[in-house]
Amino acid sequence: MSWRNLFRVKTDFPINHDSGSLKRVLGVRDLTFFGIAAIIGAGIFSSIGEACAKGGPASVYLIVICGIACAFAALCYAEFASRIPVSGSAYTYAYASFGELFAWIIGWALIMEYAIGNIYVAFSWSGYVVHLLDQIGWILPRWLVTDYSTAHETYLMVSEKMQSAMNSGKFGGLWDAANLGGYSLADKQAFEAFVAAPVLFGLHIVFDAPALLINLLITALVFRGVKESRNASNIMVVLKLIAIILVIAVGVAYIDTKNYDPFMPEGFQGVMKGVSALFFTYIGFDAVSTLAEESKNPQRDLPRGMFYSLLICTILYIFITLVLTGMVPYKSLAVGDPLAFVLGERGIDWLEYIVSIVAVIAMASVLLVFQMGQPRIWLSMSRDGLLPPAFARIHPKYSTPSYSTIVTGLMVGIPILFTNEHFVLDFTSIGTIFAFVLVCGGVLLLPPRKEGEGKGFRMPYINGKIIFPAIIIGSIVIVRYNFPGYFSSLGDASKWNTMFTVAHGLYWLMLLVLSVFTFLKNWSLIPLLGLSICAYLLTGMEANNWYWFFGWFGLGLIVYFSYGYRKSKLAKA
Repeated sequence: MSWRNLFRVKTDFPINHDSGSLKRVLGVRDLTFFGIAAIIGAGIFSSIGEACAKGGPASVYLIVICGIACAFAALCYAEFASRIPVSGSAYTYAYASFGELFAWIIGWALIMEYAIGNIYVAFSWSGYVVHLLDQIGWILPRWLVTDYSTAHETYLMVSEKMQSAMNSGKFGGLWDAANLGGYSLADKQAFEAFVAAPVLFGLHIVFDAPALLINLLITALVFRGVKESRNASNIMVVLKLIAIILVIAVGVAYIDTKNYDPFMPEGFQGVMKGVSALFFTYIGFDAVSTLAEESKNPQRDLPRGMFYSLLICTILYIFITLVLTGMVPYKSLAVGDPLAFVLGERGIDWLEYIVSIVAVIAMASVLLVFQMGQPRIWLSMSRDGLLPPAFARIHPKYSTPSYSTIVTGLMVGIPILFTNEHFVLDFTSIGTIFAFVLVCGGVLLLPPRKEGEGKGFRMPYINGKIIFPAIIIGSIVIVRYNFPGYFSSLGDASKWNTMFTVAHGLYWLMLLVLSVFTFLKNWSLIPLLGLSICAYLLTGMEANNWYWFFGWFGLGLIVYFSYGYRKSKLAKA
């Protein structure tokens, strides 16, 4: 095995394939709506609450940073999309720039991002459905609406507390004793779900039935065709945009400015802790690019769809963050349904009902887009020989990647039976940012286009030879002046065992290396800025995120070297 083969670059990207072609039915409005569907679904209706609970009102700074990072990343995505208008998104773009090994790595990371991310969205959707049914008085058995992992873990913790209370003579009833530890209502329901669940062969039958059901329905819709998926997505997006704007308009009148003091209660490090809770939703850009082969004019419409969806979503995120943190104390937002929770706390019951209904629709639209994106990445990987041929199979009637769609549904549905949303959230955002980093870096390695070559979007070239090193030097001076102990802490070997120190040390080393290469090779400033900002967001990931990422990364390498390396079409060329 030659190490050079690991970085073999693909240069031929045919539009027509022996396995069949996809239908070109999507316009710029459809692509914009698909982007919005993915970005503001789970983020605004669910995970933004956790981000605000960590960073307070200053979480709006995180939104701005994410928006800027995504703007640069979108420019890089658009440059690739205009050059390579085929399915595969970041995987395909990495194949054309970094080579096969990196393409496999990003393709494997996107499997984690789409499939595992959809598990979180399915759980969030289920939470809103259960909340809505509870509001109208239709109480489902808790063992049918609780994931097994949460129920089992809560049961073990509560049982231990109960036993301790009994031993101390403070036992005052089943839940009274358990509540001595300050458990929440959600803990109480999870405990009761496990206790009340039917038992089969010694196993408590506890599972989240709504999450399984929505995964099945979305998989069937995506299997059926992109036109049907498009029509459903567009309707969902319109409804949730109306609901979000209504929440902002009504919520402004209930803002208490005292909740903004202090504005950054946990410091900037607290703000950055919200990255893992929020950034995975921005995979919507990547999802749009996976639809290249189903776009009527991908070189023109894909960039527009990305930019329009980014602008709309960033504005909505900023306003909804300020409204939520202004209506209630920021720490209370660590809930799965922050919008409904805040409206309920302020007694706006009529709007709470509307939001709960629309949230169910909004979450379904996210599932739809993610469930469309994953099979198309597998389709591209299979066409390149890195996955078995079955993944490239196109349904003769529906013109969809049928086998890949079914496998995606199984990858989402099966883990729903034994995992929980907290585990999943730790596992996702890092894949999104990693994809953006490789796409921005990949643009730097592309040969410059000649005048008149190609069509569609063309990223402006700004020579970073002097500007980028100057920005990095200026940043070092500003940080050194405002945070005198920052760089000295990075140089303290005794602190190298902390993830914060290691991540930030590697980040600044990367910037210095980039500055040198930029000075020597005249690299373009826009992808450099995108790469720098996205890489900085990676420093906000906690150790748990990295453990799971590298574990998944290691598994991917095993699969690649046991199958993809040998079966690659470039290996046979």
